[in-house]
Amino acid sequence: MVINIKLIDKKFGGQKKMALILSIETSTKVCSVCISRNGEIEGFRESREEKSHAKKLTIFIQELLNELIINVDDLDAVAVSKGPGSYTGLRIGVSTAKGLCFAKDLPLIAINTLQSMAYGIIQKVTSGEFFTDDFENAILVPMIDARRMEVYSAFFNSKGEFDRDVKAEIIDENSYQEILSKQKMIFFGDGSEKITEVVKHENAIFISGIDPSAKDMVQLAQLAFDNKSFEDVAYFEPFYLKDFVATVSKKKYF
Repeated sequence: MVINIKLIDKKFGGQKKMALILSIETSTKVCSVCISRNGEIEGFRESREEKSHAKKLTIFIQELLNELIINVDDLDAVAVSKGPGSYTGLRIGVSTAKGLCFAKDLPLIAINTLQSMAYGIIQKVTSGEFFTDDFENAILVPMIDARRMEVYSAFFNSKGEFDRDVKAEIIDENSYQEILSKQKMIFFGDGSEKITEVVKHENAIFISGIDPSAKDMVQLAQLAFDNKSFEDVAYFEPFYLKDFVATVSKKKYF
């Protein structure tokens, strides 16, 4: 079964609202930016260079604006991946998004990172890039690496709806066994790649090479815009899930 997740058109006085939305994703090592119009991607930039967010993000935004021959004043909203994820990456993305929204009086949209990853997998099914039997009854489990054997994860159904809230959890050989005995679970994201040798079951499916992407935020951002689900620009904070812990270098400089 192919899941169709195209958004239902919203009507505004008989006219479809043509929203131009900038989406920003910096929650992991990948930095990506996307501009979409009415839920369709018009431009995209991405870098997988680690610790490049501060250097690349604003450059990517300006490149897309130039490419599409628009400016920030033409935008209808800015969407940002709110986490969970890297503390530093989230701060950079959210600070940039809030700065643009504050300066230009634009609405701010916050997208759960794990949910956008789930939408990305659903889109791969829709396009035929990925196939598995009984997908409509499978549980989608995006995972973000949280160091050692801990991951940030959540459960979603095949429509991209939450089945279980976001958690930081330590994975061992007993994880998910009761659920796997009843139905398929599809694991993806950099957090899932380190548990492939730990979680063993015929119903456990692993998809490699999946990272959060601004492209996967587009439909959720459009839906939030249609529903006017906006954040308070002044008070919005990223969803860190865990407190930031600073580490002290063991190197001796003197």
